[in-house]
Amino acid sequence: MSAKEFLLRRPEAASIISLFGIVAFYVLFGGVNLSNLFGAASWVNFAANLGIVAIPLGLLMISGELDISIGAMIPAGSMTVAILSGYYELPIVVGMLGAIGLGLIVGLVNGILTVRTSVPSLIITLGTLVAMQGVVLAGAKLLTGAASVPLTAPDWAKTLFGGLVGGSYQTIVLWWVAFAIVFGFVVHRTRYGNWLFAMGGDRVSARNAGIPVDRMTILLFMVSSVSAAFVGMCGAIQFNSAQVSGGMGYIFNAIVSLVVGGTLLTGGFGSVAGIFFGTLTFAIVSQGIYFTQIDRNWSSLIIGVTLLVAVAMNGWFRNLAMSYAPRKKA
Repeated sequence: MSAKEFLLRRPEAASIISLFGIVAFYVLFGGVNLSNLFGAASWVNFAANLGIVAIPLGLLMISGELDISIGAMIPAGSMTVAILSGYYELPIVVGMLGAIGLGLIVGLVNGILTVRTSVPSLIITLGTLVAMQGVVLAGAKLLTGAASVPLTAPDWAKTLFGGLVGGSYQTIVLWWVAFAIVFGFVVHRTRYGNWLFAMGGDRVSARNAGIPVDRMTILLFMVSSVSAAFVGMCGAIQFNSAQVSGGMGYIFNAIVSLVVGGTLLTGGFGSVAGIFFGTLTFAIVSQGIYFTQIDRNWSSLIIGVTLLVAVAMNGWFRNLAMSYAPRKKA
């Protein structure tokens, strides 16, 4: 197989082509200056916050499941650290552990309900989404009497989780890259990645082959919830406050990024690199338009067209990958 054939059969092929296509479109029709676009931190910061949520969600989708409760876990994580360490003035470590612990609990509940019942994970996580929204709002009002809580983090926490690198890039960008490297290694270089794709292909066959499907499913849901809570926690530390609203937009944005990145909604196909480039593509589409001469009202149309084109290309690339057969030696 040639290098060209290999790349075209990869799940991330469509996202990389889409990324170059969007940049070319903005240059040709939007008059964008590439130095201004790639030197801007706004879309990179946007991609980093979205990417940390998208990677675990993408792994869940590859396994054949879905978690939309992330929309509530982001404000839940931010409010938890703000209430514990801001309102009650406990050490910041306590607030951070509380946010991560809440993510573990919600993810555990999602996972157990998914493997112990026949209810689709979409419906289960829809229930936890609504439930956690109510818990966060009611808890904030009951404990603090307000829907917004200030937080002043110590310097070391600010540097690690809410600081700036290079003057304008949020520290979470480094966390995003670290997430991508670690998850990329686990998914594509260890047996756990093989288990993940097997689960997405056929869960019954995967279970019969000895793969711990239930434990893997629960673990994936826990990682997804913790990642969302982590993003919320970093946001509270970054902006010195937390609010009960926000986070719902991450659901749509993450799913679009995953689809653009070559992850199948039905499971069994995708890659961490594809999720990474899909997130970059979505960030440039949604944020890069502000660097062009194009009317901002067209951004939703551009996102929709990009999604449709990416879906079409993903289907073609997947069929190309599935149809490959090594040539027989003469």
